[in-house]
Amino acid sequence: MDWQRVAADDVAFAVIKATEGGDHVDNAFDANLREARVAGLAVGAYHFFTFCRPGADQAKNFISVVPRDQPLLPPVVDIEFVGNCPRRPSPEELNVELSAFLGPVEAAFGKTAILYVTDEAARAYAGQIVGRPHWVRSLALWPGHDDWIYWQYHDSGRVDGVSGDVDLNVLQGGQEMLTTLFAAPPESIPSETREHPERIQGHRFR
Repeated sequence: MDWQRVAADDVAFAVIKATEGGDHVDNAFDANLREARVAGLAVGAYHFFTFCRPGADQAKNFISVVPRDQPLLPPVVDIEFVGNCPRRPSPEELNVELSAFLGPVEAAFGKTAILYVTDEAARAYAGQIVGRPHWVRSLALWPGHDDWIYWQYHDSGRVDGVSGDVDLNVLQGGQEMLTTLFAAPPESIPSETREHPERIQGHRFR
């Protein structure tokens, strides 16, 4: 990963995988976060939420790995079925465990978390993902301006400086929104950005 080349390829932000479940840590996270920051990108971290570990354990994993002494984009929790545990929790069960994750994480980082939810998971858990900003995955259709912060429009894109496929995303609201997210308190993170149609490029690194 050559982060200087990434930053020069019309990229403004990067959200990097930090943790998964109750104990997995991406071994490249520290280096990626540090080098992306040095390259001038607004950086953030995300957690892949598994269905087979308590939410509280997953929160401890994420909090123990992601630094809190430097500016970061809001924490992101990835909720999807692909690559997850075979058992799918009921909406009520997910609500309990997701709340057990979000409470400590949002308190630790002082920002409202953003939920990355695939279409299938969104249909299954529609009632559990309301009230927080969304990261929409829509590869075929433009999702309009309603109720999203990030939009993933490609899952096998190419970026200079990266070997292999990259998720391509835009942030709705442009540089002004990016600056707000990078240093905002929870109450300043909007759940809708319909008045900010400008978009800038960024990526999610798995």
